[in-house]
Amino acid sequence: MAGAFKGCQKIRGPQLRNLLEAKDFILLDCDGVLWHGERAVTGAATVVNSMIRNGKNVVFVTNNCTRPREKYVHKFSRLGFTDVMLEQIFSSSYCSALYLRDVVKITGQVFVMGCEALRSELQEAGVPCVEDAEDPDATIYNCPLAPDVKAVLVGHDDKMTFLKLAKASCYLKDPDCLFLATDIDPWHPLSGGRILPGSGSLTAALEVSSGRKATVIGKPSRFMFECISSQFEGVDPAKCLMIGDRLETDMLFGANCRLDTMLTLTGVSQTKDAEEYRDSELTTNHSFVPDYIVDSIADFLPAFEEQDKQSN
Repeated sequence: MAGAFKGCQKIRGPQLRNLLEAKDFILLDCDGVLWHGERAVTGAATVVNSMIRNGKNVVFVTNNCTRPREKYVHKFSRLGFTDVMLEQIFSSSYCSALYLRDVVKITGQVFVMGCEALRSELQEAGVPCVEDAEDPDATIYNCPLAPDVKAVLVGHDDKMTFLKLAKASCYLKDPDCLFLATDIDPWHPLSGGRILPGSGSLTAALEVSSGRKATVIGKPSRFMFECISSQFEGVDPAKCLMIGDRLETDMLFGANCRLDTMLTLTGVSQTKDAEEYRDSELTTNHSFVPDYIVDSIADFLPAFEEQDKQSN
């Protein structure tokens, strides 16, 4: 099958316009697609605002669980994405709260191995969390363990401690305690060539110590798409386009949900990475291959400029 699999089509101009016209829902990753930290990708805000004003259902799907949705709205506005509403934002932390509240209908407490924003989303959804102010002198030998813990949820945690890992491992000794992860992103790029370990690295540590596998809520799991489908009417996978910057999460998410996929080259993955997956003899690697590639989300700008000319 090597070389026979199609994908990685570099697309621009009229082809982009035709693709956009064929889609009702545009799913967008954020980091690496729309912005880098506090700097918007050039032209991204204009494209997103134009998509929304031209009647497209634009939804943001992000594995970044470090801020609640309200703060995402503020960030969108701050960076010039003026037409974005709270209901359009689906973060891995928000979807984790929905999963615990609406799917498993959690009855006990959740031990959160993650940041304050993740706890905030759970509390907003009415999901009870273990209040766990660590004593600096406590160890796993003498610390109290909370009663009635029915789930352990792992997300990004820049205050991760060995004690947290040990407590989570103890809770997961109970086979009825759920083991969930917001996402399995291994790392995130920082400036100067540095990297930030992601939720996936913490999840991997807990999987080893507990001997269990986590249920993943965010991309590439289908559950995030199910959340979107439950809150928007008429979500047809054939009419959706997933745009992201990471092959192993964004493109795989699209493949798992049977969506057309587009890679932007402003983030983690590059064309050569996609082509290596495309040319692989392992057919499982083909799920990482984007249908389309653009240099940047700004490549959509001419499509809207052409629309504006036609409407005038």
